[in-house]
Formats: sequence, structure tokens, C-alpha cells
Amino acid sequence: MVLSLLGPHLSWLRWVPLVLPLLAALEAWLRLRRGLAYDWKSYWASLGDALGRGLVGLVLGGGVAGVVLLAVHQVRLTTLAMDAPWQWALLFVGQEACYYAMHRADHRIRWFWVNHCVHHSPEQYTLASAYRLGWTAQLTGQALFFAPLVWLGFPVPAVLGALALNLLYQFWLHTELIGVLPRWIEYVFNTPAHHRVHHASNPEYLDCNYGGVLIVFDRMFGSFRAQLPGVPPRYGLVEPLRSHHPVRIALHGWLGLWADLRRVRSPGQALRTLFGPPGFKPGC
Repeated sequence: MVLSLLGPHLSWLRWVPLVLPLLAALEAWLRLRRGLAYDWKSYWASLGDALGRGLVGLVLGGGVAGVVLLAVHQVRLTTLAMDAPWQWALLFVGQEACYYAMHRADHRIRWFWVNHCVHHSPEQYTLASAYRLGWTAQLTGQALFFAPLVWLGFPVPAVLGALALNLLYQFWLHTELIGVLPRWIEYVFNTPAHHRVHHASNPEYLDCNYGGVLIVFDRMFGSFRAQLPGVPPRYGLVEPLRSHHPVRIALHGWLGLWADLRRVRSPGQALRTLFGPPGFKPGC
């Protein structure tokens, strides 16, 4: 359903799931040519995760996000025809702001982190990690972060299309083969250098660089962090996931949440376990 809402101009996105693994394999070849190791188990785990996510989307119809946004569309303030450049520019900035808010919540609220932690589980930073994503985003409700755009009058296909292009942009960020880019690019845009820091599990780098295409909201709201001299990123989760099984990867966050909920001693602890930072441990 979501793809059908994007409209004919973005129908080419249907081919993206076939192309990205090929580009990830090309990166593997380039790494090996440069004498760098490559984790093929992680590659296949990410591919298995993507296939599993596709199956879940087929079962659910892929339409929960679309249904939520279409419902908001019924009570919109106005209708934007998207026939002027300023409307598309405003959508780009608004979508980027909504993505920043969602991504920050993904890291700071455990209810969202249990799905997003899947993306941070690879311990080698490669293009294959870009499409290792959670299966339960429709359950946790990430679509609600983009509802304000629909309420303001942006058409649902335009909002979903802008989000799809945002996520596609981020694919190339997941590599160690691209170094630091010219200063003006690094200042305005999200780059591989910024995103490597975002994926690091070092204490110095936790919870930063949430932007999608732009890095300016991180600079505005104090969540930007550059790589420190002599402190290379250590990838993966703070508590590493020792599994390459796609189902285990997809569900380990939920299993951990359930285990912690069984240890809560009060309603306050239950709420903090569900909606507090991921590091909170109840019963301590």
C-alpha cells in the first residue's frame, strides 16, 4: 500500500531492494582489494533481515503508516497542490525536521529503540548495514512523527516519497571507504564521517548525529558530534548481539524489553522501562 501511495513518479523505488545488495557486494570487493576484512556473515544476516522485513510487510499489507497518515489527511488544515518550488522546499525541510525528531526518539525512548536497535547491531560498518532495519516500525508508530506534515496540508504520497528519498540518500553513508569530505559539505549535510560516529557504541559517541540528509538540526539542538582524534568508532550495540540469525536480530530488542518488564517493581518503573532511555534497568 505504501508503494502504491508514492505514485508513478517514484515507481522505480520498487527496484531498490534488488540493487542495494549488489552495491553492498561491490563494496565488499573493494574492501578486499584494499586488504580490508569483510564480514560475509553480517552481509547475509542483513540480507536475511531485509527479506524477513519484506515478508512482514506483505502480511501486514505494508499499509499501517499509510492508514495513519490518510486518517490525519482527513482533518488537514489546508491542501497544498505541490505545484510550486517553495512547497517542495518546505516539505524537504519539514520532512528533515520530522525525521530528526523520530530518529532522536529512536535512540532516547526504549519503545522505539527496540525496533531501531536492529539497525545498529552490525559490528562492521558497511553498506549492507544500511538495509538491516527493524521489522516492527509499524507497531511502534514511527509514522506518527510525520503526521504533522500531512495535517499541515502536504499530500500523503509527497510525504512518503520525501521519506523514501531521505532513507535512500542514507545508503551511501554506511561505509568506511569514503573519508572526510570538503568542509562546507560536512557542515551542512549528513556524511559518512558523521554517520560513522552515529553508529559507534563508544561512550564518547552515543546518541548523536540524528540527521537524515542534513546535519544542521544536530548542530542547532546540540546533538552533533565529530569524531575525536585517536578515538576510532567501535560499531555494534553497547551490549553486543552475538547472533547472525535474522529472526534473533529482529526480535532481540523486544525479548530484552519483555525480560526487563518482568522485573519491574512499580508502575513508575514499568513506564520508565517502556518510555525511558534504553539504558534503564528496572529492579536495581
